[in-house]
Parts: sequence; structure tokens; C-alpha cells
Amino acid sequence: MKDLQDLLPAEAVRLDVRAADWREAIAVAGRLMVETGVTTDEYTREMVANVEENGPYIVIAPGLAFAHSRPSPAVLATGMSWVRLAEPVAFGHESNDPVTLVVALAAQDSAAHTSAMAGLARLLSDPATAAALAAAPTPEALRAALAGERTPDGSETTEQPAAPEQPAATGASAVPEPSAAGPRAASLHKILTVCGNGVGTSLFLKNTLEQVLDRWGWSRFVTVEATDTISAKGKASEAVALFTSREIARTLGDVGRPVKVVQDFTSTAEVDAVLRDTYDV
Repeated sequence: MKDLQDLLPAEAVRLDVRAADWREAIAVAGRLMVETGVTTDEYTREMVANVEENGPYIVIAPGLAFAHSRPSPAVLATGMSWVRLAEPVAFGHESNDPVTLVVALAAQDSAAHTSAMAGLARLLSDPATAAALAAAPTPEALRAALAGERTPDGSETTEQPAAPEQPAATGASAVPEPSAAGPRAASLHKILTVCGNGVGTSLFLKNTLEQVLDRWGWSRFVTVEATDTISAKGKASEAVALFTSREIARTLGDVGRPVKVVQDFTSTAEVDAVLRDTYDV
């Protein structure tokens, strides 16, 4: 498994870049992966086509777009790029626009980058680390913040957020017990997280959901599988529910199982609320 330091060299980071629109923002992120030997120019076109075909579901949190496409011959190695924009641009997302950060991923398969996605999901769900990343003055400072070394002002950070985001007040207990409404020791439930390609945003949402399940103590009762829209339709009957973006939910349509929309894939509070609604706890 590769971590963020392996996948994101300093040469693949650009800060305070100007882009006229979302296509140009993705093009900058794609060009960085070409320059670092991760992809060919064709992969940049594939990332743009992904948004044109599936909508702006890659805008997974307020201000954050996670650009990617399927594994293809245009991917030479698994890697990432990071582009912070000088001025935000609109991607067309109804709740998370405008975008100031474009993180791009090129994956040769669905395995090599899973630990990096887990790490990135944890970091971006921590407000202090997210603020440090937003303020990083240089690519080196940004990579240090990602590694949990030092923030731009020189203060220490940690690889694991010390205080995870708490769920919004719901009147329910902080940690629901497995009950008749939820999973029990005698059963194993599955939740699918779904995106257009199964290797990017679905993995991100999977990792945020697993953080919530871990906090609840439900990980032994519920498994989470990241998948793409085509596979999700065939696997839906195996699942208790499908978690995804509004755009992908429209693409899925009626799959015979509840399809739950998550707007902010970095928010453990929102995922907590959606999970409570799924199990009525």
C-alpha cells in the first residue's frame, strides 16, 4: 500500500493557480500528473469527460473537487496531484461550489491507493489539519502537513486527528447500541459507497463511513464496499443501503435498496446522521 507521501511528490503540487473554469482547473491537475510521469495527456481528457458524463459528483465537499477517471492505458503509474486555486471556480455542484482545491488521482487499480485515501479522508475531516493545508505557503509545507509533521506556522500536527468531528445534535445517544433496528452479532450487514468509477470518491466516502462505524463500535457488524455505478446495480440486493452523491443517486435510479445522499464526503457528522437515518437509531 502506498501512502500520501509516495503518491504526491512536491512536483505535483501547485498553489494559488489561476483557472478560468473547471475544465482548466482539471487540466492543470492533469498536466502535473503528466509532468511527474503518472499519466499521459489522454487521462486529463478522461477526467474532464467523467464530469461531462456523470455531473459534478467529484465535488465531494465544500470547495473540494476530487478529479479522477477509471484505470486505463493512459495511467502509467498510480499517483496524485494537488492544485489550490487563487480564485474559486464553479463546477456546477448545487451545494459544494465554488471549488478552491482540486485533488487529482490516477489509479492503475483499486488497491494501490486505498491506504492513501484513508489517510486523506481522516486528514480532511479534521478542521485543524484542513486549515493548515489551506494555508500552506509552499508545496513542501503542504506535504509536511499531510504527513502530520508541522503546520505552516511551525506548530506540530498529528497523523491521526485528536478530536474527530462530532455529529450534529440529534437527541440520540452518541454511540448507538446494535438493536432490532440495526445490525446484531448474528448478522453481517453491507453498505455500498458508489461513484462513477469505483476508485476515487467512493473510496473517500467509504473511509469516512468507516470512521463513524469504528466510533460506534459497529465495524464488526457492518462492512463497507466501494464500487461503481454499473457494479452497484448488480450488488444492490446484497446491501442494506447505498451511500453516494446526489448526481450518482440520479444515475442509479431505483435499485431496490435505499439510496442515501451524502453532500460532504469529509464530514463524519453528516455521515453519522445519514447512518442514523438508515438504521433509525
